[in-house]
Amino acid sequence: MEPIDKLIIRFLQKHHVFTLATSSNNEPYVCSCFYVYLAEENLIVFTSDYITRHVHEIENQPRVAGAIALETMVTGRIQGIQLTGDCTLLNGSILGKARTAYHKRFPVSLLMEITLWGLTPDYIKMTHNSLGFGKKLVWEHPRNTQKILMSNINN
Repeated sequence: MEPIDKLIIRFLQKHHVFTLATSSNNEPYVCSCFYVYLAEENLIVFTSDYITRHVHEIENQPRVAGAIALETMVTGRIQGIQLTGDCTLLNGSILGKARTAYHKRFPVSLLMEITLWGLTPDYIKMTHNSLGFGKKLVWEHPRNTQKILMSNINN
């Protein structure tokens, strides 16, 4: 599998708020979440309660999208990420690692009862204008390429 570009990883690790897009019955919804990125697992970890709309939608439709943007008015500094992937409630051995990383990034979370979710990106597109206007870095999990190829064969 092609490794994720180091510039993408660095951007994901540097920032801490992402926009999460979910949907239900063809109705889109977005929210903002604090996150920590675990590069070895390619996992965006965030916390959210079961009572939220986006969690209800994730439970019914785990396929989601997300975005992270650097706020700047300088065109040459524009950077941002758009991604798609699958979201799930974390458990098992990854939960401990995710909890430790989340608490380290957001120490105030130690004072709360948190439920951790993980978004595993399978497509990441980064706009990185400091490399050149409109420069895009794209990473895609091989299974996405397979889905596209199979879809084209079947149509």
